[in-house]
Formats: sequence, C-alpha cells, structure tokens
Amino acid sequence: MKRILVVDDHPIIREGVKRLASLTDQFVVAAETGDGNEALDLMRREDWDLVVLDISLPGRSGLEVLAQI
Repeated sequence: MKRILVVDDHPIIREGVKRLASLTDQFVVAAETGDGNEALDLMRREDWDLVVLDISLPGRSGLEVLAQI
C-alpha cells in the first residue's frame, strides 16, 4: 500500500483526496496538514510514497516546501 501525505490548507481538498484514495486498496492517506512547516516535519520523520502538495499555503509556500524536499 502506498502512503500519501496531503498538504493543503483547505480541508475540503484534503477530504477529497482521502475519498479518492479510499476507492482503491493501493493508497492510504497516512497524514494530512494545512501547514508547510508541519509538512516538512512530517517528511523528516517518516517516508512517503506520494506527497500531494498545494503550492499556495499560508506561511511557508508549497514552492518553498518543495525546494526543501
């Protein structure tokens, strides 16, 4: 099973990605956040198969997070 981290400041988007992932047994949304700094912390602590990353986040933008990944 592929583990997904969803990073988006809109809860409805995160919920939509979780619902899409639940349609198959190949993916699971293992964590979610709406904050770029928390996303980086999660990425440092765990291994992810896929990160769904919003570019426009409050505070640290998704582009900054991407550069640090």
